[in-house]
Amino acid sequence: MAIVTAPTLDDAAAVAPVDPLRRTAWRAVLLVALVVMSAGTVRLGFSPLQEAAKADLGLSDYQIGLVQGIAAALPMALIAIPLGWLTDHTKRTRLMLVLGLIWTAGMIGTAFAQSFETLFAARMLAGLGSMSIVPVAISVLADLSLPQSRGRAMLFLGMGNTLGPALAFIVGGALFTAFVAGAALPGVELAPWREAALVFGIASAVLLVPQLLIREPARHEVEDGGNSLKAMLRALWARRRFLAPLFVGQISVIMADAAAGVWAVPVLQRNLGQSTGSATALVGGLLLVAGVLGPLIGGFAADRGHKSSVRGGILIGAVVASAIGVPAALFPLVTSVPAFVGVLFALLAAGSVTGLITATSIAVLVPNEERGVCLGAFMILGSLIGLGLSPVLVSLGSEALGGEAHLAPALAIVGAVTSLVSLIGFVLAMRNAPAQPTSD
Repeated sequence: MAIVTAPTLDDAAAVAPVDPLRRTAWRAVLLVALVVMSAGTVRLGFSPLQEAAKADLGLSDYQIGLVQGIAAALPMALIAIPLGWLTDHTKRTRLMLVLGLIWTAGMIGTAFAQSFETLFAARMLAGLGSMSIVPVAISVLADLSLPQSRGRAMLFLGMGNTLGPALAFIVGGALFTAFVAGAALPGVELAPWREAALVFGIASAVLLVPQLLIREPARHEVEDGGNSLKAMLRALWARRRFLAPLFVGQISVIMADAAAGVWAVPVLQRNLGQSTGSATALVGGLLLVAGVLGPLIGGFAADRGHKSSVRGGILIGAVVASAIGVPAALFPLVTSVPAFVGVLFALLAAGSVTGLITATSIAVLVPNEERGVCLGAFMILGSLIGLGLSPVLVSLGSEALGGEAHLAPALAIVGAVTSLVSLIGFVLAMRNAPAQPTSD
């Protein structure tokens, strides 16, 4: 089976004494990261506003869990495999623009939702577009960088994917506070949380423009083995001993992080007496720092591990980070704000590290024409189980423990269990990783 690869470090050195990192299209990488950041802002743009929306619309924690989880997960699960095939066989930059239009429409629709049903529909659109962008972006970035520098290129995607949610909390809380204090959009008379959502939607529309500057990169590391969906699924099935535990590991991390992203602010408000502005600023600040440090650590750890002689060495950092996440998931039980912030930061940073390493391992160890379908399958499970199920599990858990007043212990239980499962998954994935990268 013939393989067409990007130049290796030795090949590049033989041609010219130029650092191969300079051959990575860094400007395009930064533009893709900006797109991912915009998507991340919309994806969690409702989270800092949810307590106000809950009161305004008369919703329960269970309904908020559905809006924050299932609303985005269900449509993503339905289109993930077709989206993966489109990623592998169509113009990816055009696909990114279409997804941007979808999530922008969903964010604007959120501002005008008048019931649980209309809010659910708006968040479906916002989640569908913003969650779908990640596998497309990974595919693009894989072709914008050499395999040896791919971890460092992917760290920009990781930063964008976590900086977006951080800005959602920081900016969303600040906007809500300003609108409550009397500020208003010109010619608009809406509740403060609606005006904040509308600002997010308008900003998202403006940020669609830079997408037009991204050119479709040439595809590299393509195996000559047919391009039918059936053939690619067979190829992925052959790698199941590696991919299945890898998926379990990262999806479990997503569950813990998603539950924290939805319910950390309500716990701060209800249990620790924090205002909307202070709670969202704290969580947003944590996401901001974790969004910088996590991908940075993960990118270099992935590259260092990939160069090691250890089988599955690219996943060493993910194993360590997931182990840290187990005790860190108990942050809701902490009774002081500084300790709460410190433990939650450990959880979020660990999640950023594992996410970057998982994306890099797929980009390095899975052939190009199978990556989109592989990531599509991952998005189905990640959406339904990781993002869709965990917020609802927390609300159901609090009800089982005695009501909404028991939100904190329910969140801790869900986080600790899923973090432990993630550790087991990454250990098994490392043991079953391919002995040689597919690009070699």
